[in-house]
Amino acid sequence: MAAHALVAAWAALALLAASERQTLPVARWLAIHLFLLGAATTAIVVWSEHFAVAMLHTRLPDRRWSNTRLAGVNAGVAGVLTGVWADLPALTGAGCALLIAAITAHLVVLVRMGRGALGGRLAPIADYYRAAAAALLVGAVLGWLLATGRGGPRHYTGLELAHVHITLLGWIGLPVLGTLFMLWPTVLGVRMAERTTRLARRVLLLTGGGLLTAVAGLAAGQRPAAVLGMTLYAAGVVVTGYLFARTPRRSPAVSAAAAWMLAAAMGWLVIGVIADLGLLTARPLAAVQEDLGTLVPVLLVGLVAQVLVGALTYLLPVVLSSGPKERAALRAVLERYWPARLAVLNLGVALMALPLPGPAGTAGGPLAGAAAAAFLALVVAVLVRGRRGPSRTADGSGAARRPVLWGTAAGAVVTVLAVLVANSGGDTGGSDVAAGAAGAGSGVTRTVAVTLAHMRIRPARIEVAAGTTLRLEVTNSDAMRHDLKVEDGPATPMLAEGHTRTLDVGRITGNREAWCTLPGHRAAGMAMSIVVTEDTGSSSGTDAAGAHDHDHGSMAAASDGGLDLSADFSAGWRPRDAALAPVPGGTLHEVELRAAHTEVEVAPGVKQQMWTFGGSAPGPTLHGKVGDVFEVTLVNDDTGMGHGVDFHAGSLAPDKPMRTIQPGERLVYRFRAERAGAWLYHCSTSPMLQHMGNGMYGAVIIDPPGLKKADHEYVLVSSELYLGTPGSTAQVKKMRDDTPDAWVFNGIADQYSQRPLKAKAGERARFWVVAAGPSDGIAFHIVGTVFDTVYKEGAYLLRPDGPGGSQVLDLATAQGGFVETVFPAAGHYAFVDHDMRHAEAGAHGMVEVSD
Repeated sequence: MAAHALVAAWAALALLAASERQTLPVARWLAIHLFLLGAATTAIVVWSEHFAVAMLHTRLPDRRWSNTRLAGVNAGVAGVLTGVWADLPALTGAGCALLIAAITAHLVVLVRMGRGALGGRLAPIADYYRAAAAALLVGAVLGWLLATGRGGPRHYTGLELAHVHITLLGWIGLPVLGTLFMLWPTVLGVRMAERTTRLARRVLLLTGGGLLTAVAGLAAGQRPAAVLGMTLYAAGVVVTGYLFARTPRRSPAVSAAAAWMLAAAMGWLVIGVIADLGLLTARPLAAVQEDLGTLVPVLLVGLVAQVLVGALTYLLPVVLSSGPKERAALRAVLERYWPARLAVLNLGVALMALPLPGPAGTAGGPLAGAAAAAFLALVVAVLVRGRRGPSRTADGSGAARRPVLWGTAAGAVVTVLAVLVANSGGDTGGSDVAAGAAGAGSGVTRTVAVTLAHMRIRPARIEVAAGTTLRLEVTNSDAMRHDLKVEDGPATPMLAEGHTRTLDVGRITGNREAWCTLPGHRAAGMAMSIVVTEDTGSSSGTDAAGAHDHDHGSMAAASDGGLDLSADFSAGWRPRDAALAPVPGGTLHEVELRAAHTEVEVAPGVKQQMWTFGGSAPGPTLHGKVGDVFEVTLVNDDTGMGHGVDFHAGSLAPDKPMRTIQPGERLVYRFRAERAGAWLYHCSTSPMLQHMGNGMYGAVIIDPPGLKKADHEYVLVSSELYLGTPGSTAQVKKMRDDTPDAWVFNGIADQYSQRPLKAKAGERARFWVVAAGPSDGIAFHIVGTVFDTVYKEGAYLLRPDGPGGSQVLDLATAQGGFVETVFPAAGHYAFVDHDMRHAEAGAHGMVEVSD
């Protein structure tokens, strides 16, 4: 019971963070996590151990070790929150490790309690507490990945969704469900149904197994698995709700107010889970992430807070009274005006859940807060009245315990109020000027438009002359909320999508950094540099009137072209198989290539009409040996233009085999591969820049004689990507200016970052690379490895038995070759075009190496 002083302390800090959300860093995150990770976690650790002892009819654990575990939990939570607040990843990691160790010990104790215990009808409820502890362990690991940025920007959405689901529905939801199995009939004043124990086991299988499946699917970015898991979880919740609805009701109930509040809380859980399932089914994960801002308050206020209010309404009179008469009097006080308070609280939750415009859209928080304030006033009255009432002696649970009970009740009430306040508000947008020290300046004021989106800040770098007064017009263009904090300077509040704040940074005299303060966002790349130069020139500044100067960062080409490399690919999308197929049997290889227009998803969520060979860009890879004959039948399935084909691997007069054929025609292109190498083929019809730039290219791999077998062989065709209507003036201008929207491997930006290639430590991998252009070459590099074999344009430049090594395979446009390496250990090895303009705009991927 004394441990509830910690609950009250965490709740008080949550109230402070909520009230200071405009000035404290990550204030809203802190308010939620101070409540859930601090107050709620402490309460769950204490009470799950207490209830497990009661339900299993076993002995109390050693109190010293219980206190040690509780201290470890709270120290770990303090480390996590402080580390995130102060942006100290090492402290955040240490706090997560300590929290994981303490909860693991708690889980071990819960498991050991079940061994040799007498048990009883309620024994299965203890399994909910064990499952919840396991859920928090997973949630802590996911939270560490998010807070430190180790999950990476590409996987942030899935990891955040997994983290929210495992903590809210696992660590919080499972104990609530389990406890309601016994609390619901107790409040109604009826016996527990005979089938409750059997049903509780089945519900845990559904909810626990479903949650595990959903979290794994979300973390991996696999929406079908997430939908399946949440379907199972929702089924368990609905079955539980049906059982509660069918529980015989006594008229009147022991506490009608408590019963209705618990029923409403269960209703919001059902609504929240079904809504979540519907969003996962119908919308991409990035869109579901946007809706977290609605679902989290609904579950925290509608479920968690209302469960606490209902439970306290029933339990406070029990623990504060000395007999039935006093208990009835105290309950009458707590139930005063309960229908009105119930209606106001749930109306507030409903308004928070619905996307209503104007005042109705912001009234939910104040209404819920008003209901909580009314309940708080009644609790104060009960505490005062209970203090004046009869007291018991120390040997009979005497008066010495009364202050502890008062502290427990006050801590729980403050916890309810904290969760309501923490989720009742936030930034509502607008154009107010954030506080900042403008300074005297040098007479020149420069205003720069800054955009927050896709885990990036654009521009990523601002150059200003020393003494310039800088003003940032910050706009959040992302579905997620973001803010911008300037080093040793002002910060915006959290900005919702489409909202803008003007940030007065003041007079710039030295280099500074700016970043989003949300946990993990800075580590994942949401940072910007403000760099002082001797003189930026007249074109880089503005006059004191504050005319805007729009800068663009290194990702502008890709982003302005409409690419969002942090988004998810469409459902059902599959990456191009990069593995090189074995050489077919025989020496004659008959191939049919059909030229046609095909819609291709060329980047996450971006579909483009491409001109293709065989329905893909690049076209199919041909593989053979020196001396093999390729008989290629080109069929023009296009309806509006002619096409041809040119195979660099063959040597023959181009007049006939490379001629343009009209729609509906076909030709046979026959050549002998007399030389080894990695060769390009492409459309031979003018203008070739457009035909190749729109996807009509591919690779031919001819093995050198005596080539040894590798454990893995991959083919990567590098090229530029030009969005827009094929052949349009705008697209052709980009091609002629060599300003593509992205650089890609195998035709699709970012595909091998989201779907990495696979290998094992110690295995030899061979990477065939062809630079298709049509205008740029490539500097192929794999991070964390050294190439011991390099083969370029038909000749070995390096062999594995030599002392030297290579870091890059450099290829001009239309050149090809291969490199080999052995991955030294398990890990994630990025491969890139080391021209960083290309790498940052799509020409990157990953090799996932396991033990």
